[in-house]
Amino acid sequence: MKLLIDSHALVWSATERSSLGMMAREAITDPSNQVLVSAITAYELELKRLRDPLLARLPDDLDDAVRGQGFEWLAVMPEHASEAAKLPRLHGDPFDRIIIAQAFVEGAVVVSADRWFPGYGVPLLW
Repeated sequence: MKLLIDSHALVWSATERSSLGMMAREAITDPSNQVLVSAITAYELELKRLRDPLLARLPDDLDDAVRGQGFEWLAVMPEHASEAAKLPRLHGDPFDRIIIAQAFVEGAVVVSADRWFPGYGVPLLW
């Protein structure tokens, strides 16, 4: 299964794995699943790192938090941006909108506890 991990799920996976939902924890550690992390997540986490003590616990190089867990980066492509712009305006978080669009375009299941995601009809796992 192709999984696209949301920002908070990446953080918890790297710092407080017990905070993940049981199904999410099992799915991201299953070697038969491909776990992707959006490049937009790097921007979001670095932008918020200085004001969030949990984010400060992440490695200085986010690549260590991603590749060190066997995850892969997913670049933000023009088709992802176009799809994100076409999503309904259920909420305005641009980072979430990119992740949702990437999941649709890439045929991935999103690993997230975000309460807004189900409204978009994106496949979700937690």
